[in-house]
Amino acid sequence: MKDLFSVAGKVAIVTGGSRGIGEMIAAGYLSNGAKVYISSRKADVCDATAARLMENYGGECISLPADMSKIEGIEAFVEAFSQHESHLDILVNNAGVAWGAPLEEFPEIGWDKVMDTNVKGVFFLTQKLLPLLEAKSNHETPSHIVNVGSIDGIKTPVFENFSYGPSKSAVHHLTRVLAAHLIKRNILVNGIAPGPFPTYMLSTGVGAGGDMENTDWDAVGRGNPRGRVGTPEDIAGLAIFLSSRACGFTVGDIITCDGGVVVS
Repeated sequence: MKDLFSVAGKVAIVTGGSRGIGEMIAAGYLSNGAKVYISSRKADVCDATAARLMENYGGECISLPADMSKIEGIEAFVEAFSQHESHLDILVNNAGVAWGAPLEEFPEIGWDKVMDTNVKGVFFLTQKLLPLLEAKSNHETPSHIVNVGSIDGIKTPVFENFSYGPSKSAVHHLTRVLAAHLIKRNILVNGIAPGPFPTYMLSTGVGAGGDMENTDWDAVGRGNPRGRVGTPEDIAGLAIFLSSRACGFTVGDIITCDGGVVVS
């Protein structure tokens, strides 16, 4: 029982791992002995984050920049990863984007970019990585996929990001569909629906324009039933659970991590 939540020695991929929730999850895995590959579109940012994570948490964090909204970007990423590893234990599909604009002005690209990254990218990266996810998985030690959705895919969003909530609802249902198909292949699929965390994306939503250091996170947190925004420990702890032996009988669930927003 003592190793129920262990991810030590596991190989993990965290997409969108250069900042925000992805970086928090990557930090949690590294702190607990996993080898972590992170990706993002901007190579310099991804490289810098990998170096910073190793300096702060130890372990091995490898930067593999990629554009997960395009098939060619996904295929290039899988090829690069395959040059390093012959199997994959944990896949965290976290890469995501949002687009904000008034209803009457909302553009087509605001749908296409969001759906391509948030939904299509999740499906096709999972598809391309299936041989590596199956390489060492078995009935006793399955591989794990964690899809990061959002409470905006459960409740009506407060911001004018009309494609974001539907994209995350799609991620939630895709999680269930993939879970049903992959359980017999010893791959357990679950999802997380985060609420407010101190991220670049949320700082733009609350009017701070992405300036995270000058965003009043205490003020943002006061509107939450828990009285605060989420912390790295909150989201990393849940991701570790969903990637460990403790999650061995949990399949196709979407777990909120929101301080009580959805139930309030």
